[in-house]
Amino acid sequence: MTRDCMTSFEKFGVVGGGAWGTALAQLLAAEGAPVRLWAREEDVVAAINAEHRNPLFLPGAALSPSLTATSDLGTLSGLDALLVVVPVPYLRAVLAALPAGDAPLIFCSKGMEAGSFDFPIDIAREIFPGRGFAVLSGPTFAHEVAAGLPTAITLAAENPALAEGLARALARPHFRPYVSTDMIGAEIGGAIKNVLAIACGIVDGAGLGLNARAALISRGFAEMTRFGLARGALAETLAGLAGLGDLVLTCTSSNSRNFALGQGLGRGESAAVLMADRRTVAEGAFSAPVIAAAARADAIDMPITDAVARLVAGETRVADAIQALLSRPLRPEGR
Repeated sequence: MTRDCMTSFEKFGVVGGGAWGTALAQLLAAEGAPVRLWAREEDVVAAINAEHRNPLFLPGAALSPSLTATSDLGTLSGLDALLVVVPVPYLRAVLAALPAGDAPLIFCSKGMEAGSFDFPIDIAREIFPGRGFAVLSGPTFAHEVAAGLPTAITLAAENPALAEGLARALARPHFRPYVSTDMIGAEIGGAIKNVLAIACGIVDGAGLGLNARAALISRGFAEMTRFGLARGALAETLAGLAGLGDLVLTCTSSNSRNFALGQGLGRGESAAVLMADRRTVAEGAFSAPVIAAAARADAIDMPITDAVARLVAGETRVADAIQALLSRPLRPEGR
């Protein structure tokens, strides 16, 4: 029986010691199950092992003693499945350094690689042809998952047996995965919602009101749908937890790093200064120019995404970007 057909997964590892990686590791270790987490930062590894905390990325969360950290990727061999929670700009290098094996990789990072226009699954297929893959994406704040608050999320894998087996292994009374076979839809929803969250934060920071934010969420979802359908995603995935659900969460709370970055931009602060001052990554800042370039290459109309890309790059001012969006020609709502 291959790993793809397994119906039981017991030994998990997590690749990435940021807030989301730590929260997922804690989810799996909360009842005493052994979980191994790889982190690049030696101080994160030391704090998790000695103090059962991650003060750098997830302050305030008490971690289970059964969660152990390592800075050696080689120690992740022999596990049943790995959750990969590495920012997309660094993903290819980390995957190339993983130990050989057939354990399925569950991708939890959100974004698109510059230059190649690859999503995490595309990168993984180049490095590990034939290995089992899944995508975990949906409306989640890491600190709430770590605290055991109710959460629903999409677990997508092309192999339905793999998706169902992983969903059963990851499910907890407060953590409910919904199974899908649409990995590309789950990845697209997660990547684009981060860009749109920056846009909604700009609206909030600039004091443009709730009407404007609601309009931006709706028109942003239209952009997500256009891009997703053009790349083979299913409409129901984009309208579900990994698309619309995640969009609503991140576009309405400053707990979102992307929304908070947008708030700063809306107040007139410099993107370079805002991003240099952050320990954690606002993934939308990296994704916006890549997705905008991919959309232009495929002639997909994404004006909000393009505006965010230019704002993050410092190529335009907030007032000018808003004026450009508001002065676009009138058109039917479905376009």
